[in-house]
Amino acid sequence: MKRAIVIGATSGIGLEVAKLLLGRGWSVGVAGRREAELKRLQALAPERVTIQILDVTCDDAPERLHRLIETMGGMELFFLSSGVGRQNTALQEDIELWTAATNVSGFIRMVTAAYRYFRDNGGGHIAVISSIAGTKGLGSAPAYSASKRFQNTYIDALAQLAHLKKDHLVFTDIRPGFVDTAILDNQKKYPMLMRPEAVARHIVHALEKRKRVVVIDRRYRLLVFFWRLVPQCIWERLKISNS
Repeated sequence: MKRAIVIGATSGIGLEVAKLLLGRGWSVGVAGRREAELKRLQALAPERVTIQILDVTCDDAPERLHRLIETMGGMELFFLSSGVGRQNTALQEDIELWTAATNVSGFIRMVTAAYRYFRDNGGGHIAVISSIAGTKGLGSAPAYSASKRFQNTYIDALAQLAHLKKDHLVFTDIRPGFVDTAILDNQKKYPMLMRPEAVARHIVHALEKRKRVVVIDRRYRLLVFFWRLVPQCIWERLKISNS
């Protein structure tokens, strides 16, 4: 039986991916901050779901991850879905630092722990949720877009490191557009909004194909293509906002 660990499985994309993996016969370890939600997921398949309370911003998160891995008897897939973001045109310092604590420090903490485990145990598959926001700096969400660019580059670097060290790791960087989850401000209108269930189906397909980079969905692939063509001097003058 294949074993996956999903970090950030209490809601949104992580929850839906965990459900789909269960439906495909995987044994799934799920981790997050809310024990009640983890137990609700475990009730769907008690014999194949293992739970672990874990906060990626805490120093003990790697230890808790290894505890979960040990309880499961190993893992073949590590899927990181934990992330936060908020529009912050007022540049409130606490919002920017909160975003970095999860999306940068927490990301490093979990991905490096997974890398070391796979390096020492014959290899495996690391998949992360980043965002199309990493394509260009978005003035409405500076820390969020910068943290997503960081994630993209960090996974690129780890993929190169794995090749140099001959570590048998596969990486998948998943970059969705706007998804209807708790991370979004419900008071604002978002274009091309996607349901987490549909996004999860795209993700599981990409994981099965072991794709390296996935932009979800085709509308956002087209958008990202044109974003990349915009010269920086023009980009900085664009009014991109959903307020």
